Formats: sequence, C-alpha cells, structure tokens
Amino acid sequence: MRYLVTGKEGPGFASPEEAAQVLERTILPSFDALIRLEEQKKILAGGLPLGDRAFVFIVEAASNEEVDRMLRTIPMWGALKWSVTPLQSFAGRAGQEREIVEQIKKSLH
Repeated sequence: MRYLVTGKEGPGFASPEEAAQVLERTILPSFDALIRLEEQKKILAGGLPLGDRAFVFIVEAASNEEVDRMLRTIPMWGALKWSVTPLQSFAGRAGQEREIVEQIKKSLH
C-alpha cells in the first residue's frame, strides 16, 4: 500500500549556534535516513517543497504500523508535525468505478 507523507512545522532557531547544532545533530542525519529509505525503495518519490520547511514523500508499506515504525526511525520524527494519507491505487479505484457503472446500467434496464 502507498501512503502520502508530509512532515512540517519544524522548530525555528534562536541563534546561528543553535541552527548549526540542530542541523548537524538532527536535520542532516534525517536527510541520511530519508536517502536510505529511498535506496531501500521504501520511499518511492519525494522531496522538499521549494522554500518551505517541509518534507513530502510517498511510502510503500504493508501496513499502517510499518509506516509508523519507519517514520520513527527518522531523527526529526519528534520535531515535526506528520500527516500520513493512505492512497488508493489508480487500478483499484478504476475497478470500483467500473463495478458502479455496471450496477447503474443494470438498474436502468
């Protein structure tokens, strides 16, 4: 199953020193974790909206629990507000719509 994942609203920085510390200890290791998930084909596509402090990506996972565990491995997990939306496949939805069309046609006859 695929999920649309957004992480946003991260902390701001009170000083350049704090910015360097947070970037080095949390943000850069998080990028490394996301890159590894891409290499493992767990993240199918994604990136950062230009000019925004947010992360958007599509995850492939067998369950909600797997997505939750995956997100918790990202160092900035606790610092961002996460939104996870399960995605229905195009083929799955097309199949449902075809069934509905057939039901409507049968009810008209």
